[in-house]
Amino acid sequence: MKKKPNTKLIIGAVVIVIALGYLLVSVTRSNTQYFMTVEELLSQQSELQGQKLRMSGAVVGESIQYDPATLDLSFVVAQIPGDHRLIQEMGGMAKVLAEAVADPTAARMTIHYTGVKPDLLKDEAQAIMTGSLDADGIFQATELLMKCPSKYESALPDQAGD
Repeated sequence: MKKKPNTKLIIGAVVIVIALGYLLVSVTRSNTQYFMTVEELLSQQSELQGQKLRMSGAVVGESIQYDPATLDLSFVVAQIPGDHRLIQEMGGMAKVLAEAVADPTAARMTIHYTGVKPDLLKDEAQAIMTGSLDADGIFQATELLMKCPSKYESALPDQAGD
């Protein structure tokens, strides 16, 4: 005697697989963030305004302004390349950060953040920010991650004296 395939079970399994696939795709799309350089963001300002983005730049130390009473923080970042191979070819991250801050012609962008000032926020630190670009061309950061240049100097001791 042949067993009939249980069509209700098969249909139920297919519906569950489709629902899980849809859920996975929709969650992945909603969490997708573009990682951009300062130059890329400036060149596409009008198209990217209001979108959730992730960007990186070198902190220009003299631009840091912080009000501990209101937790209002602003600073400027200078353009650094987004390609790690190019950074290595240019002499490493510590050198790239220092040169970006020292170069007055490097593309720059103002960052605004409301929250506690990160301890590692200082001149020539690498800032990685998540947020969006407002109508005035200011990047409104919701998350800040700082990487201290001394971290790169210890990894590349021959550059520490440069």
